[in-house]
Amino acid sequence: MNYVVKVYAGILAMNAGIRLGAPVEPVEWTPEIIQDVYGDVTKYVKDYTVFSADDDANGPIFFIRAVTDLAKNRPLQSQDVAKTWLNYMREGLGIIWWGGDRISTEHTAYLNLKKGIPAPQSGSIAVNGQLLAEQIGGQIFIDSFGWIFPNEPTQAADYAEIAASVSHDGNGLYGARFIAACIAAAFTEQPVRDIIAIGLREIPADSTYAKVVHAVLNFHAQHPEDFRSCRQFLEEQWGYDKYGGICHIIPNAGVCILALLYGEGNTSRTIEIATMCGWDTDCNAGSVGSIVGVLNGIEGIAPHYRESINDAIVASSISGYLNNVDLPTFAKQVALIGYQLANEQAPQQLRDSYKEQDIYFDFTLPGSTHGFRTSYPFKTFLKHTDEVGYENPGALEIFLDRLYGHDQSHVYYRTFYRRKQLMDEKYEPNFSATAYSGQRVSMKVMAEQYYGKAILLTPYIRLTHSKQAILTGSAVIASSDWQTIEFTIPDTDGDIVEEVGIKIQTHSPATFRAFGKIFLDEFLITGTPSYTIDFAKQVMEFKCVTPFAHHRGQWTLKNDQLQMESDTDCISVTGHYYMKQSIIESTIIPAAGYQHGLIFRAEGAERYYFAGFIDKQTVAIGLNNSGRKVLVSAKYDWHLNTPYDLKVVCIDERITVFVNGKEVVSTTDATYTHGMWGYYAFEGGKCAYKASKINQ
Repeated sequence: MNYVVKVYAGILAMNAGIRLGAPVEPVEWTPEIIQDVYGDVTKYVKDYTVFSADDDANGPIFFIRAVTDLAKNRPLQSQDVAKTWLNYMREGLGIIWWGGDRISTEHTAYLNLKKGIPAPQSGSIAVNGQLLAEQIGGQIFIDSFGWIFPNEPTQAADYAEIAASVSHDGNGLYGARFIAACIAAAFTEQPVRDIIAIGLREIPADSTYAKVVHAVLNFHAQHPEDFRSCRQFLEEQWGYDKYGGICHIIPNAGVCILALLYGEGNTSRTIEIATMCGWDTDCNAGSVGSIVGVLNGIEGIAPHYRESINDAIVASSISGYLNNVDLPTFAKQVALIGYQLANEQAPQQLRDSYKEQDIYFDFTLPGSTHGFRTSYPFKTFLKHTDEVGYENPGALEIFLDRLYGHDQSHVYYRTFYRRKQLMDEKYEPNFSATAYSGQRVSMKVMAEQYYGKAILLTPYIRLTHSKQAILTGSAVIASSDWQTIEFTIPDTDGDIVEEVGIKIQTHSPATFRAFGKIFLDEFLITGTPSYTIDFAKQVMEFKCVTPFAHHRGQWTLKNDQLQMESDTDCISVTGHYYMKQSIIESTIIPAAGYQHGLIFRAEGAERYYFAGFIDKQTVAIGLNNSGRKVLVSAKYDWHLNTPYDLKVVCIDERITVFVNGKEVVSTTDATYTHGMWGYYAFEGGKCAYKASKINQ
């Protein structure tokens, strides 16, 4: 498990760096102002309840999916990553900085891809010019390609260059190669200077990137004690005034080398120095955090940087389900890709520990909490323990501090986020729930009680519209033996589940309060969802109608309906990303345009099935695989401003479409086995959607 633990440490340290640097990223925050306001940075300068990921975290989470989605049994190609961009991004929202054509490198590359310019031309100097191609993004999205090639810096650099070439060129690619190679090299403990030397071997010696690295190396050799003097040297010799654009890679590369050297390999000090240097603070602190996180492992991450993360961030892809990111699960996913690319069998424990299609937490990674929270932190403290575990060492320890009488605490996993729970939304996250009616929840619990009467554990869910906590089973008396708590999530009547967990209470009197521990392990949410969506219980948040993610078009709520209006093609998706068998029913009322219907088994914006109207007299079943095509169609006389009950039954390879209760068309296809569901309007127009049923 050492490999996956190193990956986990890299992920945690990257996110600590991003979170530390993000508040002082704006250009107003010079090194002098950072020092004046915060002094010597030794902790987070702002507190976040939950950190909303920016491009620095979104890229590593989603661009690695090019390997699992497309390049499964062959070498990665730049066009694989380009297709991954188009599949997981919503146009103009999330993942990257949408700063404008010819201003934002990534926005420009996205528009190039939409125009049909393939990668790597989409990011090339020939198409975009040198200035745009050499902004910082080349090195901030590629961390995962370092993690999947431990001790293989050349392979890491090659894959990073392929990925970065979608949007960057020149020194932008050299930065990707350098950082990825350093991450790969860091899996073997060695001095930071040796890691930098390995990174340098993967880029041209005469490149500007290599020159700034050597310049900082030489300055540090002569002035090893004062990082601020080195930062001043960079300002004078390699500053933003010499490299244009919004955020050029060269000055920030200098800061990364500075932080690595003056941080002397210490994880905390390295991300702190990167932050205090200003310029692109979250990018730089995140990049060096990936390197030193892997280098030093879990033990090298200070508790005050780790505890606030609590293993949970939220991301900004088109899949609201995938945007609820559990970092230990992501670490296991990355490590399994690494074993696959190395043609090695992953350890059985790691394979058992990762269940792609379920929410599964086994607490086997050191210090992992999987984002669990408590409603009553004054009386219930949460932490990881490796002293106990159901089958393997590792569990969530819930310490109970003298509960009595009416005291009660809810300990839970958050399955859906609302705007009020986030401090910012600059990268427009969106969410679908990760738990649904009809699914089974199970967990193992055990008590270690010192004082007091019996501790009662009752499973519950909380709904996001009503805020009601619904008890889903009888109270269990906590025992010193492992017990199983298991229940089926009940019908939520169109509401969304936002918490799943246990309510803790006791009948202990004030003179004999409950004092001890509850251990929780093997938490699992599994099974096929079966639920409804009531639009009267939804809201507009994160520029979306909950729980949907919109890809183009204007989507609003009116008269207890979801309403769409668009001048161009658009889609909107939601639901369990790994849902297989599905029966989807929705009433749609087209008001303009002649291509309206349902999407299902959607893996993103470019990979899904569709079924419904495609012209004035036709119902069809079709497939989008980076390009739409009709699989089968039938004549059907339909009219605008008339409600139609659409029903799609998709069981294994058989797809059948019903309109107003009558079967209209059917076919078989095996391209996609799972995915989200939603709505399409391929030529835009207007349409209203009433309450929908899934597998009911």
